[in-house]
Amino acid sequence: MNRNSESHHASVRDAQAPVSAGAGPSFVWSDARLLGYSPMDETHEEFYCVAFDLLTCTIDGALDALVAFEKHAIAHFDQEDEWMRGTEFPARDCHIEEHSAVLASVRQVREGLEMGTFGLDTVHDLAMHLFSWFPGHADYLDSALAAWMTKRTHGGKPVVLRRSIRG
Repeated sequence: MNRNSESHHASVRDAQAPVSAGAGPSFVWSDARLLGYSPMDETHEEFYCVAFDLLTCTIDGALDALVAFEKHAIAHFDQEDEWMRGTEFPARDCHIEEHSAVLASVRQVREGLEMGTFGLDTVHDLAMHLFSWFPGHADYLDSALAAWMTKRTHGGKPVVLRRSIRG
């Protein structure tokens, strides 16, 4: 995705919505990540859980954690891809391409782990990259889809109620 696409997606986001802190990845789910479309928010919270398991796994649990993350990612991305295709979401191509690229990386690491060419450090590195990638993806791409789905479902913009968030 190019910078022009990112700036377009950023302008779609509600001005009151949180943005990435920029100080590094956050490994803990919080209300700051809510986008206002409940099915998506629930899936995103699960993303944080399975990615955290990937980050903290031992070598004995690495393959199981990777398979669990891959299973989640396939269901997560298929769900969003279906929403975008089924509702003719205008900005779907870049979004779907990002999903495909992430899945390709996950599969590559899983296959390398299974063959013994990758070790635990590669699994943990993948998890770190996922935590670095996800906030920007959610802020620029998923937020626009959440607004689109909420408008189609409820006729208006998402309303996000957050517990007190202090920066």
